[in-house]
Amino acid sequence: MTVLRIVANLAARAMPETRDFYVALFGLEVVMDQGWIVTLASGETARVQMSIASEGGSGTPVPDISIEVDDVDAIHARARELGAEIAYDLTDEPWGVRRFFIRAPDGALVNVLSHASHA
Repeated sequence: MTVLRIVANLAARAMPETRDFYVALFGLEVVMDQGWIVTLASGETARVQMSIASEGGSGTPVPDISIEVDDVDAIHARARELGAEIAYDLTDEPWGVRRFFIRAPDGALVNVLSHASHA
């Protein structure tokens, strides 16, 4: 048996605002919209992965979702331009990632990161 995909399902009360937040910040594209569920995607391919955590590291809460990007500084700047709530500011972590946390419109805590080799 092979796991082909793992999908994050985030609850949203304000569907248009939440959809627009992820599209504007990360450049994701709407690939399905049933009204009650919207699926966003990137054209990139990544390994199937999931994390199980008791904390978010560096004393932070466990985020609802982690999104790895190739330029975390550019996304951080875009998040500020969009007025997103920065819950944990841009930080170089001792385990080799540069990251920050933002709050999505419906409250999801989003960990945005780049690995040191990409930062």
